[in-house]
Amino acid sequence: MQISENQPTCLVMALFDIIEYIKETKSERNVTMFITSHTDLITSKQETRTCFINFALEKNRRSKPFIESAKAFRHFASQAKKPSDLVNISEIREPLLTASGLPEKSLKYFTDEDKIIAIQEFIKSFLEPAGDEFVEEAVYRYLLIKGDTLGGNMRNTIGEFAEQKLIRSLLSVMSGMGMEYYWLSTEKDSSWQEKPIDDYEIENAMKAISWTNGKRKRTFAFNLKIPVINKNIDLCLFNCSPEQFAGGKIVNDEKRAIMFGELKGGIDPAGADGHWKTANADLEKLRTFYTSKKVNLKTSFIGVAIENNMAQEIFDQLKSEKLSIAANLTKPEQMYEFSKWVLAL
Repeated sequence: MQISENQPTCLVMALFDIIEYIKETKSERNVTMFITSHTDLITSKQETRTCFINFALEKNRRSKPFIESAKAFRHFASQAKKPSDLVNISEIREPLLTASGLPEKSLKYFTDEDKIIAIQEFIKSFLEPAGDEFVEEAVYRYLLIKGDTLGGNMRNTIGEFAEQKLIRSLLSVMSGMGMEYYWLSTEKDSSWQEKPIDDYEIENAMKAISWTNGKRKRTFAFNLKIPVINKNIDLCLFNCSPEQFAGGKIVNDEKRAIMFGELKGGIDPAGADGHWKTANADLEKLRTFYTSKKVNLKTSFIGVAIENNMAQEIFDQLKSEKLSIAANLTKPEQMYEFSKWVLAL
């Protein structure tokens, strides 16, 4: 085969073109992986609707104990012929205190006599004016207060749901890879346990998980207070064994940190941008601090409600490698990829 005089020049030019292409696309290929555009991160309207429906169904499920308690309250309260009789029915003492608006945690400051006085004031101010409908009035007020309690519980539940979904994704990928692990329960004073034969709903009680990948020991924990910013960070990965984790004291060993990330499970698009800005500010502080300590810290973000502008900001950070990885919790394929990435660190 004969090579013309112009061929070497063409080959060199082609090589330069390839190098330039690699330079231009390096960030996108290395860090976005399964995210090729900011639109990949956006939560669709259908996904938003599904989240709201699932949330509503769970709220209704969790309201069942309150409804059953209200039925029992009504049954015993119906034995009273007039409002003042209610104070003498022992079976409804606690529901009456709830209906009166007293928070449960405040009752430890009340004597039995104080409680009776509070109930009597409630009866005088609200139940007697209701006339013959005093039982219904008491039950309605009980449910109103319990509804507020349920709302507060559900706000916490949103975060728990997000964690559980991430854990299940992580466990699914580990199972496919045949990886063993140890896990730590959220129960107080719990100790590390081996991977169970049946891991059904284990995600509901997991505080941390530890595995070995080759010679690398990794521990992934949730909601640890990181000293440098004195705030809880949702996702924390360390280069350590369960013993070295030491109940979370590993946060004081800066050199052991591998990745910190924020997980925002809120489903309301209206609050999504605010959650991202808060998370981004915390991650930036962490990056700045650990860079000063010569630690190559990786950062991540996972969200449920991700809107257009927010998605663009996240994608820009992925391309610049400021943010190591991101995923939308409503998209299973992204969560599997995120899990694979964590397990490979």
